[in-house]
Amino acid sequence: MTSPRQTPPAFTPLVDSLPATVPFVGPETQERARGRPFAARLGANESLFGPSPKAIAAMAAAAAEAWMYGDPENHDLKAALAAHHGIAPENIVVGEGIDGLLGYLVRLFIGAGDPVVTSAGAYPTFNFHVAGFGGALHTVPYRSDHEDPEALLAKARETGAKLLYLANPDNPMGTWHPAETIRAMIETLPDGCLLVLDEAYVEFAPEGTAPPLAPEDPRVIRMRTFSKAYGMAGARVGYAICAPELAGAFNKIRNHFGVNRIAQAGALAALADQRHLQEVVSEVEAARSEIGRIAADNGLTALPSATNFVTVDCGKDGDYARRVLAELIARDIFVRMPFVAPQDRCIRISAGRRQDLAKVAEALPQALKAAEA
Repeated sequence: MTSPRQTPPAFTPLVDSLPATVPFVGPETQERARGRPFAARLGANESLFGPSPKAIAAMAAAAAEAWMYGDPENHDLKAALAAHHGIAPENIVVGEGIDGLLGYLVRLFIGAGDPVVTSAGAYPTFNFHVAGFGGALHTVPYRSDHEDPEALLAKARETGAKLLYLANPDNPMGTWHPAETIRAMIETLPDGCLLVLDEAYVEFAPEGTAPPLAPEDPRVIRMRTFSKAYGMAGARVGYAICAPELAGAFNKIRNHFGVNRIAQAGALAALADQRHLQEVVSEVEAARSEIGRIAADNGLTALPSATNFVTVDCGKDGDYARRVLAELIARDIFVRMPFVAPQDRCIRISAGRRQDLAKVAEALPQALKAAEA
């Protein structure tokens, strides 16, 4: 005889109210749906130039030790990061990429109904975490394709926001603000509000983009990553720089074994190979110029970028840009686009190798012609 069917426990009302979605549909998901791989993977802001060979060797060596857990304190990596930045290890939190750290941060501060401020169309994973913990998200529009510091601050004052999120340089537009603007934001933050400064792309930015580190300042937490310039997106290693009291609070809730042993070894070796980092930055600069040339050859406008991607203005509305995107994907070119108008008039192309961008140069005129039709 079969046992009576049991009723499972109910989800919380918050979870029941949320859609079963993720912020991004991965290229692998699209490839499975299409039944074939992409010829050029230029939509996820990954580094097609790869990690340092020294990082690859370190990860290969560490694979033999994968029977051991990674150091739950990330001691060696924190010490190396502290030496690299000239700060104390107590000011550093290591986690599973910036995405993981954002989730922990929201969990630390945001409960049901707590106000949070960001830009409409900014990095959606932050919003995903805010919704997941029941926070109330308040947004302001971009201004001239830049996040708008004055509007963000005004909204934070209006709502009593506990967190204010800003990416500098920005994703998805690639634009940036100078250090003076960021310093002014910190100085005029309303009481009880923490600036979440996402600096995932800072290694690609011009000199003078990032303010000097002030790790003891309790008003700001700065997020950095090994996913972009260091080319280790698949390893999931990020870190935050903040006041010791906040850094210590992460230990109350973080997954202490979240950063695995192989990733820790790779990040250590990557950090030590600054020569490779500068080579990648140079390659990205060349690729941004090439994307700009391809865009101009097709009557499109490439926005100035301080990241490893270029946002290209298609010159019409979001529906047209979505058709261009769909036609590029149909021609096996994986790219993405901003989600919110009026920034959704653009598509976004990651800096790639010469052979990748040659495929874009071939496919884009065809995609534009098909989109017009």
